[in-house]
Amino acid sequence: MRAARASENAEIQTTKFERMKNVTNRCHLAFSVFGLRASFVIRHSCFAICPVVILMLTAQAMAQFPNLMGRWDIDITFGDGNQRSLRFDAQEGGKGTLLVVDPRLKVWGPGKPSEAKWTREDQSSVTFTGSVEFMLGNVGRDAGTLMFKGKFETPDVITGDVDFAPLVGDRPTRHGTFKATRNHG
Repeated sequence: MRAARASENAEIQTTKFERMKNVTNRCHLAFSVFGLRASFVIRHSCFAICPVVILMLTAQAMAQFPNLMGRWDIDITFGDGNQRSLRFDAQEGGKGTLLVVDPRLKVWGPGKPSEAKWTREDQSSVTFTGSVEFMLGNVGRDAGTLMFKGKFETPDVITGDVDFAPLVGDRPTRHGTFKATRNHG
């Protein structure tokens, strides 16, 4: 009887050891899949450490994928040296608004935001577009569509190229560069 129990206990111990070994192997696999190296053996704490590793990797991925939502102050410099300022309010679902920020607008009344759309090209690239009316002197307006193509330099700065296509007349599209800075205010 004792021999049978000893044999049964040895079999149970082997089974427990093999299960622990399988769990350890799965954790080592999780570490190696994510390119991590561990100089220690993970046994009982595998279930506590693996979720922590997954959370760390998720946080790292989120940091590499900056959030566009929020208010951005945009400074444009066109090829002819002409400069313009706008505010871009990025909202969920690829929607937003553009507002021309120009002190001369006080003559005509405050500017009105226009509808804008945005898309993410990849982790660091973004495109946004919308209609605007720039002031021309004291009496005219230059209506057109702006298309911004930029990349995140940091989570709070986007730089890139901008095109302004006039809506009226046969004038060519104007090209320039822009810098958008997140407005935390």
